[in-house]
Amino acid sequence: MSRPQRTFVCQSCGAVYAKWAGKCDACGGWNTVVEETAGTAAAGAPPGRLAGGGKGRRIEFAGLTGTSEQPPRLVTGLAEFDRVCGSGLVPGSALLIGGDPGIGKSTLLLQVAAALARAGIGCAYISGEEALDQVRLRAQRLGLDKTDVQLAAATAIRDIVATLDARGAPSVAVIDSIQTMWLDSIDSVPGTVTQVRASAQALIELAKRRGVTVLLVGHVTKEGAIAGPRVLEHMVDTVLYFEGERGHQFRILRAVKNRFGPTDEIGVFEMSDRGLIDVANPSALFLAERRGAVSGACVFAGVEGTRPVLVEIQALVAPSSFATPRHAVVGWDSGRLAMVLAVLEARCGVSIGPNDVYLNVAGGLRIAEPAADLAVAAALISSLADTPVPADTVIFGEIGLGGEVRAVSQRDARLKEAAKLGFQKAVAPVTDGARPTAGGISVDEVGHLSDLVARLRPTNERRRPLAPAGRRQGRYD
Repeated sequence: MSRPQRTFVCQSCGAVYAKWAGKCDACGGWNTVVEETAGTAAAGAPPGRLAGGGKGRRIEFAGLTGTSEQPPRLVTGLAEFDRVCGSGLVPGSALLIGGDPGIGKSTLLLQVAAALARAGIGCAYISGEEALDQVRLRAQRLGLDKTDVQLAAATAIRDIVATLDARGAPSVAVIDSIQTMWLDSIDSVPGTVTQVRASAQALIELAKRRGVTVLLVGHVTKEGAIAGPRVLEHMVDTVLYFEGERGHQFRILRAVKNRFGPTDEIGVFEMSDRGLIDVANPSALFLAERRGAVSGACVFAGVEGTRPVLVEIQALVAPSSFATPRHAVVGWDSGRLAMVLAVLEARCGVSIGPNDVYLNVAGGLRIAEPAADLAVAAALISSLADTPVPADTVIFGEIGLGGEVRAVSQRDARLKEAAKLGFQKAVAPVTDGARPTAGGISVDEVGHLSDLVARLRPTNERRRPLAPAGRRQGRYD
């Protein structure tokens, strides 16, 4: 018999080493590398023979042509959840939902299970973190205690798989959470990389074999990524992140991987004492507390997936009391902020100087598309010159390193959403064949960032002028 191969795996990131080390070079964790044993091919064994002594069965190939009847998707009735998943859950799929502690993952999945149970679909909610009475108290608070959801408190994967594999088992299973599950054949504590990987593999294999839809709850690390091995996100069919700020009642469900639907859709929920409520018009909600005639604030017309979303971008440029100015960003990429500041100073003659720069996307939404460059620049110029952006104006466009403003996709959808909310003007990039009015509002086209700077220059002498190019000063005249 061959000697089993010894490998050493980091329990924080899943890195594999040939020998033990006190520190993991991949993640920098100390005392996280433990030994694992894996079977290898027997020495001198003929090709096709494995370490177990058996020979593999020949597989049969099929062509790309052919048809197979696909079961209908499971529609939960929660419009925002179904939108992100791609119009419903696919039978036999595995979904991984991550988010910060207390953000509402368990509440969301309990509402999903209750909605499916009302539609006559068998659902099981298996909790490894809470007792049955705790789950019942949450269901009672949400008004879901009358639904036919089967509850269980278990952490042993063998017991869970045996239960879901039986005849008459539920069609949908919620596992809360995967970090609490354990497999007795593995000599490690729950939550380690080995246990998480093996437990998820057993549940995913059950989902593919029996057609059970499995919803896995995953914890997140301090960096915001789902805890456990990175391979866990490759194993499942869909990865969703539940985001939100503790100070806001809004929650964003975002898909970062989806084999059965789009990966750029978001779902917006509002947290209330009755649970999570779908938000049909996120733009109106994000702009509900907006005040007009305030310098440093403008409305950005963005697109999340197929949905146009209007959100307020706020900027504050203030003299710094330290030798090194501070740049703080919430809801946007700090690297793109540095680029926009550099283009303003090098191409447009706007001297930021040793000033602190603060940027915030109101409402807790995180923006990733480059179309927000022009809106960020407008908010910065407005704050620096103390000139408010007109309250009836929306702005969008991408900025190049030469200061040029580039066209962005779905222009008409952005303008129609702005017109629907009562906006009358828009500042947008120049496009070929563009009309002076689109979507019911007038469009002011700009081809270079300096054109936007000229439009926002203060006309009142009491307001702070923009410093000329090459002038480095921390305070305004």
